[in-house]
Amino acid sequence: MTKRLITHLRHVDIAVPDYDKELEFYSGVWGLAKVAEDSGISFLAAEGSPEQYVVRLRKAEEKRLDLVSYGAATTLDVDALAEKLLAGGVQLITQPGRIDTPGGGYGFRFFDVDGRTVEVSADVAPRKHRKIEERESIPVRLSHVVLNSTDLNKTREWYERHLDFALSDTIYHPKIGDAMHFMRVNSQHHSMAIAQGPHMSVHHVSFEMRGIDEYMRGTGRVKKAGTKMLWGPGRHVAGDNTFSYFWDPQGNMVEYTTELEVLDEDTWHPHVYDPSKGNISDQWGTANDPMEGNTGKEAFNDPDKSAFIAPPV
Repeated sequence: MTKRLITHLRHVDIAVPDYDKELEFYSGVWGLAKVAEDSGISFLAAEGSPEQYVVRLRKAEEKRLDLVSYGAATTLDVDALAEKLLAGGVQLITQPGRIDTPGGGYGFRFFDVDGRTVEVSADVAPRKHRKIEERESIPVRLSHVVLNSTDLNKTREWYERHLDFALSDTIYHPKIGDAMHFMRVNSQHHSMAIAQGPHMSVHHVSFEMRGIDEYMRGTGRVKKAGTKMLWGPGRHVAGDNTFSYFWDPQGNMVEYTTELEVLDEDTWHPHVYDPSKGNISDQWGTANDPMEGNTGKEAFNDPDKSAFIAPPV
């Protein structure tokens, strides 16, 4: 297997008009910890994660995805990836250099094939974190991000060619064809998934809980807080992880999950799952709705107008 220059997902950065309400949700109801804030930008950590932060919020006139950040093992790997991307014709936003965010580090930014901003960094100081206790219903870490694309196969091929992502599984619906590709950069079933949609946008951002009990307690706690729940609780077949999907105050979908499958990459072969057959979307059969109807349409989110426009910070 080719040595990957990307090791894991670090954080997801979003911009929103109602910054105060969004910050109140993530640092309160959702269970993240605000670790830094300055002039309409806040950094939120998961208590069980060594990452300095897993979500960055920024106040802006329009909602958008600012960037998705991944880790690399060394600064040499960061430089090697930048050279590889340049040789492949990828547009760099910044050159490799020091990063001025909590934990510092060395990295750079570039546009993916859909115009999203992606950041890769190494040498970021680990955050002092702690073990999440039994029955403590807050996120341990960031699990994965799912992105809507108007051509998911084109997006999949770009990430495979330039960043060495690997395909884990595919959701295929007989009415629309390929609906979602689950992509990995390590043995975790997916760090990213690409969903077919009418426009570029965030599909959802997922947060790992300590275990099934903490996942259920967290689901109940967020529901009791009055947060709109889209789908769940249930358990997917692809990835074998649990799911409870909610709207954040700005209409971005967020998920509590746990027990995402860990693969043997040397022996794994991707599956193709048809959600119209059996309990593919929810193997438990406990979720309120299949992901196809109104729930599926809501997951398209608002069109993101930030294609090939780098965030200001």
